[in-house]
Amino acid sequence: MFRNRWTYLGLAVIVGFMLAALFAPLLAPYDPLTMNLIEQLSRPSAAHWLGQDVNGSDILSRLLYGARISLVVSLAVVALAGSIGVVLGLISGYFGGWTDTLLMRLVDILLAFPGLLLAIALVAVLGPDVKNVIIALTVLGWVSFARLVRGQVLAVKEREFVLAARAAGASNRRIMLVHILPNIMGPVIVQATFSVAGVIIAESSLSFLGLGAPPGTPSWGAMLADGKQVLMDAPHVSIFPGLAIMLAVLAFNFVGDGLRDRYDPKGSSIKK
Repeated sequence: MFRNRWTYLGLAVIVGFMLAALFAPLLAPYDPLTMNLIEQLSRPSAAHWLGQDVNGSDILSRLLYGARISLVVSLAVVALAGSIGVVLGLISGYFGGWTDTLLMRLVDILLAFPGLLLAIALVAVLGPDVKNVIIALTVLGWVSFARLVRGQVLAVKEREFVLAARAAGASNRRIMLVHILPNIMGPVIVQATFSVAGVIIAESSLSFLGLGAPPGTPSWGAMLADGKQVLMDAPHVSIFPGLAIMLAVLAFNFVGDGLRDRYDPKGSSIKK
């Protein structure tokens, strides 16, 4: 995967965002919640490298703290949705029958709704909050993992080493966890990487609509929403958070491409 230079670039950007989010209190030149209405919409300067927003808050400081929201939400959603999807997909593909039918029909029902609209509806019911955003996106996110894992399990469970383990008296639990799961994790990791990028966009979209973090909390999507009314007069208010979202999504996609090359079924054999 590291033969692709874009993978290195993606990793560098991801590490940079993570370090920026982790050390935001040390790196931020100002308090992100401090307002200065006298200097609102000020353009980039030596004092404020990226300028100031509609409330006079420092945009660079809010970007650094906003990275925390985006990364925490995206990683939490992928971790929860991936865990749920892997478990249900493993059960569905291995046992088949009515279990498989029931789970896959549930997946079909969720996929029948536009994802973002369903997330908006769930957050509107639960209330605007970061925890509720994580819950809503997890409810929608596990289906892609479940379908992927189910397909991989159907292909692997008929392999000779699985049949040999079953003939040797291995339990279903041991076969699923020891013989099948390790051999299907490659595509799951790739899916998780691409899913992080998708969740960043979804979280930013919900924050843009006012359904994400509470008002005033630094969030890339909320910063975009603040700048839409002054786009012609102060484009920097929207440009910089938009660039942050674009770079984060591109970085995870670059890494996902590298992982996909690494775990390409045509280029690698299943370990036994």
